Amino acid sequence: MFSNLRDDIHSIIQRDPAARNGWEVLTCYPGLHAVIMHRWAHACWKLGLKWVGRFISYLARVLTGIEIHPGATIGRRVFIDHGFGVVIGETAVVGDDCTIYQGVTLGGTTLVAGTKRHPTLERGVIVGAGAQVLGAFTVGEYAKIGSNAVVIKPVPGGATAVGNPAHIIRKEEQSRSAQLFAAYGVTPNGDDPLSKALRGLIDHVARQDEQIERLTNTMREAGLCCPKLTEGDKLDSEQLNRLVD
Repeated sequence: MFSNLRDDIHSIIQRDPAARNGWEVLTCYPGLHAVIMHRWAHACWKLGLKWVGRFISYLARVLTGIEIHPGATIGRRVFIDHGFGVVIGETAVVGDDCTIYQGVTLGGTTLVAGTKRHPTLERGVIVGAGAQVLGAFTVGEYAKIGSNAVVIKPVPGGATAVGNPAHIIRKEEQSRSAQLFAAYGVTPNGDDPLSKALRGLIDHVARQDEQIERLTNTMREAGLCCPKLTEGDKLDSEQLNRLVD
C-alpha cells in the first residue's frame, strides 16, 4: 500500500506543476484521496463485502466529489486532477498512468446487469475535462480525449479524439513522442478533422472557380461562342475559412 502511495504522489508531482511537495499532495489532493479510498472499497467488494464497499465509495464521494464504483478496476499511478464531478462506473477499467480531469464520466449505455458496460482505458490515456466516454469499448494506450468530447466507439492507441460525437484527429506511431504528457488531452497543432475537410473543400472550389474563369476568358479570346452566365457572388475562401476556424 505504501509503495503504491509513493508512486501515486511522485506521479502527481510529475504531471502537475502546481504540486510543490509530497506533503501537499498527500493532504490537499482529492484525486489521491479518492483513489486511496477506492482501493479500500475495491478490496471489500472483492471479498464479498458489497455494502461496505459501496459505503466507503459513498464516503469518498462526499469527501472528494469523485464517484468511483467499488467494482471498478483502477491501475497504478492514476491521477484524477481536480476531480470534482468525475464518475467511474462499475465495470470500468482504468490502466496504469492514466490521467482524468474534472467532470469526466466513464459510463455505460446498457442496463444489463452482470455484463461489461463501461469503457476500458489502457496505459497512459488522458481524458480532458468534461469528456464523456460511454460504452464497453477500449481506449488504446497513450490515447488522448479532448475536453468535452463524447466518445462512443473505440479509440486507437496513440490517437487523439475530439468533438461530439468524437472524431479521431490522428493516430501517432507508438513511439516516445506518442507518450508525452498533454494536459487536458490537448495535442499541439491538433485540429478537428471536420474543419480540415471543410477548409480543403473550400480551397478546392476556389481553385476550380479560378480555373473556369481562365478557361472562359481563353475561349472568348479565341472567338469561340461562350454564353455569358449570370454572375453571382464570388466565393470568398478566406472569409469561409475564418468561419470554419
